[in-house]
Amino acid sequence: MSQMMDTENTEEDRVSLKSNGKTPTNGGTKESLGMLKTLRKSIRRAAEKSPLTSGGKGLKVTTGNESGSLTPQSPSRSSPVTSPLGNIGGLFNKKDEEDSDTTPQKGKGRARSKIEDPNMSRLDSILTRGETIRRSLNLGTKKDKPCRQQPLVSVAEGPAEEKTEEKAKEEEYTLPEIPHTPLSVMQINNLIESVELQDAHLNLLALRQEFQQERERSGDDSPVDLAKKEKDLNLLYGELRNKIKTIVRDSNSLPSGNKELLEPVARIIQEEEKRAEQPGGLQDSWREAWREAVGEGVKVKIGSIELEQKEKNISWLAVHLGLLGKTILEDLDSVKKDLRWSYPPSFKVFSTYVRSYHSGVGQHLKKLEPQVTEVKDLYALLNWIINGYKSEKIMGGVSLQPEMEEESSDLQLEEDFLKKLKDKYCWKLKEDIRCTLDRVIEQENKTIWRDGKTPEKDEGFLHSQFPMDIWTYLEGCIVCSAEIDAQLKQKVISSCLQELKDFPKRFEAGFRLHCSALQPLWTEYQITYINSFTALQQHMEGYRDTCPAEVEDLKKETNGLIFRVMQGLEVQFKADVKLYLRRMITRKWLTDDEDFKKLSRRTEQLSQHCALMRPPHNQDFASRLHYHVGREYIGQLMKKNFSCKNQKHKKAASKIRKQWEELRDLFDDMNLAHEWLSDVGDELSIIIEQENKRDIKNHLETLVKHYPDFCKKHLVAVLYFRGPIRGREHQLILQKFTELKKTQGRADEDKSHVLFRDMQIPANTDCFSHLPFSCLSSLLPDN
Repeated sequence: MSQMMDTENTEEDRVSLKSNGKTPTNGGTKESLGMLKTLRKSIRRAAEKSPLTSGGKGLKVTTGNESGSLTPQSPSRSSPVTSPLGNIGGLFNKKDEEDSDTTPQKGKGRARSKIEDPNMSRLDSILTRGETIRRSLNLGTKKDKPCRQQPLVSVAEGPAEEKTEEKAKEEEYTLPEIPHTPLSVMQINNLIESVELQDAHLNLLALRQEFQQERERSGDDSPVDLAKKEKDLNLLYGELRNKIKTIVRDSNSLPSGNKELLEPVARIIQEEEKRAEQPGGLQDSWREAWREAVGEGVKVKIGSIELEQKEKNISWLAVHLGLLGKTILEDLDSVKKDLRWSYPPSFKVFSTYVRSYHSGVGQHLKKLEPQVTEVKDLYALLNWIINGYKSEKIMGGVSLQPEMEEESSDLQLEEDFLKKLKDKYCWKLKEDIRCTLDRVIEQENKTIWRDGKTPEKDEGFLHSQFPMDIWTYLEGCIVCSAEIDAQLKQKVISSCLQELKDFPKRFEAGFRLHCSALQPLWTEYQITYINSFTALQQHMEGYRDTCPAEVEDLKKETNGLIFRVMQGLEVQFKADVKLYLRRMITRKWLTDDEDFKKLSRRTEQLSQHCALMRPPHNQDFASRLHYHVGREYIGQLMKKNFSCKNQKHKKAASKIRKQWEELRDLFDDMNLAHEWLSDVGDELSIIIEQENKRDIKNHLETLVKHYPDFCKKHLVAVLYFRGPIRGREHQLILQKFTELKKTQGRADEDKSHVLFRDMQIPANTDCFSHLPFSCLSSLLPDN
């Protein structure tokens, strides 16, 4: 126990000596030191000895030896002595408490010496002047000594008693004695300028007491001197507050040695809060002014971070945001481990700095936003705000735990700032997508159209690479936005699809501009882009659940392009076979097969082209052309261009059957849907080839059943081609047909099996065919 108390004395003495700046050598000082040392020992031993009372020069002093000598040992490094400065004058009591090498003792302050010495008042004056000289020369005071106090550790790293001791420190603080007579206004102002804040504040309080006393004496009157003194108080308080705000503002930027100025700052703020209702002080809150100063310091720290010009560094924003996050983490880490211990716990320093960064960073990003004009930079800014700021690299840093668990990690942004930033990102993204799609058209012209290059094949189908390139690009944009948040992902998908909606028309215009219809590979190019835009649409279908309206709009545009391209192919094919079809079922046709061979070759070429087209468009395309060829071929039979006389009807029927079967085989290779067209040629051939005219009416039922739109005028045309059939036999055939049509009922309403309805039939040349059946009924056997 003795060794422990000696160690404590040694530490206290070392602080006292260092605070004085030199070792006392005169006898009087030694005697005072001895008495103080004995006094401290007596206090620590508590009830072992009677309390010391003030005495004169003859007071017996007990030193470290037991000889009882009145003369203390000479001070040395091995046996330091206690300086009397700590007990002289009420103004120094606070400094003794702050400079103690350990935390305050349990509920007891430093004992004051009541030794009456004529030399003490003179020594007090000398020491005060010396203290002022040292401060004016910036030689440091007790606060500048490295052994002022043991460094405090954070709550998270230190024991629970640390908080208790800090709280006790705050509660046990006692304001030093206020001078009876304050210094002059100029002297107080000089103290403020020289950062002697405690002395300046004590004199300000003394001046304020004088003002209050004079105000009470004057009553309702306001003499000129009182008004002048109030003005002086306001000016001095204003200067003091500005000085305090400067210190607080710079506290997280200046070296750690300057942070000890914050202790008197905190005491002044606390004392002023207690006197907030008393006249003579500033009306607004000192605590709020302190928070503003913290916020200003944070803004200064943020503003000092390097920001390169984007013209010099394409990654200027990413670099700046990285430095900003690093600075925030380092500064808050410093606040947690060091700066906050300069304040009493009630200031909640860490929380204040966190909130100040939330606000300061938000304002900084608002100023930065107009410079952010590219998609990559907008993405970096959004990602940093939404994800990066809360991440482990900044506010979620391990070093800031557990303090941050009770703090919000959200930036303080203007209400619509984030929405505007997302809208700007989507708008810029649409611009980039448009430029990318324009480059797709340019690349297609440069690599294929201009040089007449044959398109590539994939799994046997013609295709271009651009649909996959477009989908990959858009998917990358969407995936990146999803990493920020789901709301932005949906906005990005919508923006991408809106911009993509106009691409089919722009591509079609570029295709027709750069690639002539006379190009040998014109048909192959058209089939390529039918396949390509079909694939593009299938890729975009994956976003239907998120943006159904936009996907549907895009589908309409791509289907429109595919329809127009396929229509062009149809028109081209129909134009190629038009002449051949017009020469079918004619006199020349009966003896010459050249036109049909050309028709067959062109149809075979169509089959080859359809094999290069992806489903389902290949089947739809071939089915429409199958229908066209079948209708036009049979339609020539209805035009009455030729009548088989002299027994030529059998040869004609045979030729129709053979050619129709060949056409049917060609179209069957294309996997067509118009199977119902397959039998019409055979059924008409049966009617035409009948030797006995009376047998024709027995072969009408199947034709009427399979083709409900086959009507009387069509039958008359077929009979005309068969050869002359007049009179009674002609009417019997028509009568049978009429009966069969009545039996079939409304079967001709089947719109999917319409073949004959739109065929053009010229006016009748048979003189009897236009007469109604009732006019010829008298010729029938029954009549």
